[in-house]
Amino acid sequence: MDTKGEKIVVTGMGAVTPIGCGVEEYWNNLINGVCGINRITRFNADDLAVKIAAEVTDFDIEAYMPKKVIHETDAFTQYAYVAAKEALGENLPAAPERTGIVMGTAMAGVATTAATQEVLTNAVHKNVGPRFVPRILGNIAAAQIAISYGICGPSSTLSTACASGCDAVSMAAMLLLADEADAVLAVGSESILCPLVIYSLANAHTLSRANDDPAHACRPFDVNRNGFVIGEGGGALVLEKEAHARNRGAVIYAELAGWANNNDAFHVTKSDPEGKMSAECMRKALSRAGMKPEDVDYINAHGTGTKLGDQAEMAALKAVFGDCRPAVSSTKGATGHVMGGGGLTESIACIQAMRYGIIPPTLNLDEPEEDFDFVAGVCRKQKVDIAMTTAFGFGGQNAGLVFRKYEG
Repeated sequence: MDTKGEKIVVTGMGAVTPIGCGVEEYWNNLINGVCGINRITRFNADDLAVKIAAEVTDFDIEAYMPKKVIHETDAFTQYAYVAAKEALGENLPAAPERTGIVMGTAMAGVATTAATQEVLTNAVHKNVGPRFVPRILGNIAAAQIAISYGICGPSSTLSTACASGCDAVSMAAMLLLADEADAVLAVGSESILCPLVIYSLANAHTLSRANDDPAHACRPFDVNRNGFVIGEGGGALVLEKEAHARNRGAVIYAELAGWANNNDAFHVTKSDPEGKMSAECMRKALSRAGMKPEDVDYINAHGTGTKLGDQAEMAALKAVFGDCRPAVSSTKGATGHVMGGGGLTESIACIQAMRYGIIPPTLNLDEPEEDFDFVAGVCRKQKVDIAMTTAFGFGGQNAGLVFRKYEG
């Protein structure tokens, strides 16, 4: 089938984040500088070196899922389910067998695994519930959504560390262009808050320990940054070919113009300090979109707030964009690092920036380490026609997405 020239468009969006549930609340809080990072309340973190995170709050799961399903699912599945519900609305965008799902998550049900093992170790009677395994499996989020909506088309779950969400969008686009589906739901979510994960990441010296000042703990691209902050949540996009979306009268929010994925082949946990393959990933996404670096108006950067990670990303940005000077911001100062969910929630930030002509700020960026056109502290009103989001993860994973403002 000849797919040349076919546009992939976004017709649905959903978000569950530490600064708001629902796209509208998430976006309004994002551009108004709300920070979702605070002391951990999910469990007693008093004895941990890191006592802060960006938790999802004011989240009434009973308003979205049957109680039986709630008891059988991990938080990462619940976040994905609610984000998908907002993105899909009441009706499927295509026939059930022509609707697909691609799910992205880095660590799936690790928090449930850790909590279950702790209970088992300390229990007199060794007993684990029959739903433990389906609660922790990464593909169960997509399965629960499919069961709820009767979706029978292609279903895949990706785990490419912190690039999982972006890669879910890329794979959704590829399924559409391969004519495997008429519409695909791309979902990403994460909930890894547990002592086990915090101990490991803290010992790797990747987490901020600014426990006494949570709101200023995550400082992407700032000279005083000291590590990332764990976030949680989920996001979802509905993708279709333009012709299919227009034929059914769908609202079109943006065009997905380009995407790319590659690997540093450098180190399991460290980014290549020169950012060579990260830069190549950005170039490939732009090439697929038929664009040049100077066409990009806004970059929603990965920007986690780690010393080495931010430096590698800045090297890649300089290599690709040089003197082009697109506006750059990282939204992780507000949401923390949502990992598998970040690719979707940050894509939504790009789409909303194009729709409303507002670029969200990088919180706590007081002294930039490099001379980019950073949007720091407060949002900026600016026309945005082309926006890019990037994601980089353990294992050398690189991903990039390019969105174009949809003009009809």
